[in-house]
Amino acid sequence: MKKLKTGVIGIGFIGAAHVEALRRIPGIEVVAIAHSSDAKAKAKGEELGVDRAFGDYRQLLAIKEIDAVHVCTPNHLHCPQTKDALAAGKHVICEKPLAVTVKEAQELVKLAESSGLVTAVHFNIRFYPLMAHIRAMIAGGELGEIYAVHGSYLQDWLFYDTDYNWRLEPEYSGESRAIADIGSHWMDLIEYLTGGKIGEVCADFATIHKIRKKPLKPLETFAGKLLKPEDYKDIPIGTEDYATVMLRFAGGARGVFTVSQVSAGRKNRLYFEIDGSKKSVAWESELPNQMWIGRRDGPNELLLRDPSLVHEDSRDLIGFPGGHNEGFPDTSKQLFKQFYAAVRSGGPSKDPRYPTFRHGLRELQLCDAILQSSKKRAWLPVKD
Repeated sequence: MKKLKTGVIGIGFIGAAHVEALRRIPGIEVVAIAHSSDAKAKAKGEELGVDRAFGDYRQLLAIKEIDAVHVCTPNHLHCPQTKDALAAGKHVICEKPLAVTVKEAQELVKLAESSGLVTAVHFNIRFYPLMAHIRAMIAGGELGEIYAVHGSYLQDWLFYDTDYNWRLEPEYSGESRAIADIGSHWMDLIEYLTGGKIGEVCADFATIHKIRKKPLKPLETFAGKLLKPEDYKDIPIGTEDYATVMLRFAGGARGVFTVSQVSAGRKNRLYFEIDGSKKSVAWESELPNQMWIGRRDGPNELLLRDPSLVHEDSRDLIGFPGGHNEGFPDTSKQLFKQFYAAVRSGGPSKDPRYPTFRHGLRELQLCDAILQSSKKRAWLPVKD
């Protein structure tokens, strides 16, 4: 089997997670990385054991032997860097959001589909094994008619007004924050699971910390020290810390979900419940190896991830026997396996689990409708 060679652009938390997941797939070699400066790239290269590390991502794209590129930079760079990667003839996995505007995402979809190259968006939560099981249950009619979908995605990493990150600045992250950052995962997952499309939205946004304190020096400078008032700059915040969105699905189902990045104790909890005319199902990402099945006229059930118990559509996403837990790092590995299998086959994946650039565009359309709804305080349709 020919070894495929890849490069990763942007080595923050998620870029390093991409590198780790890629190294768990036979026949894939990470040969280069790019980061925000030569010095930082070199440091990341030494940390990850990658010899070729560049401050300019174009140097990475110029390496002919690289087959594919992973774009893991701040949101505003996704569109230009993905365009450059496609122009260089590289297959591309882009972190979500695919872009910061619908127009940019539409341009990337056209470029990707005309290029003949393999592309994907990193909607990795689809690749928890029990997601394929739930999707198969719904497609097979086990839940009956879907009445309602509800849930949340809660984090606490921005709980204090001294918590700060580039995602708080719209010029880097886009006009929406919590919805675009984590709400997009929830909506993509629900549409994937149910096969239904969200037709209308009504949103309520809140900015809990309207002023945040931005450190004036890199945080490493303050390691082990207490910051003083003069070490911060007050920054007005216009993006949402919290949002609740009501949903109307095209098929008649109703829904509601909440996202928050200021919920103390919730580190990274995506939760949903899908209620049907026969059964309900529920799942949460902090307990990813189990799902709840609810019944009116019989005992409820807790199903554990086990290849002998789940639907056959889930089995190729399970790497270990039952009782040997799998989690967040495994979702990227499973997505990347599909991506590189498509690269080897010479065309886009036909697997319904596979997240394409069109799914990335869909999330920008949903987020745009939600953002406009929050401003107008009204129900709005989602435009395709």
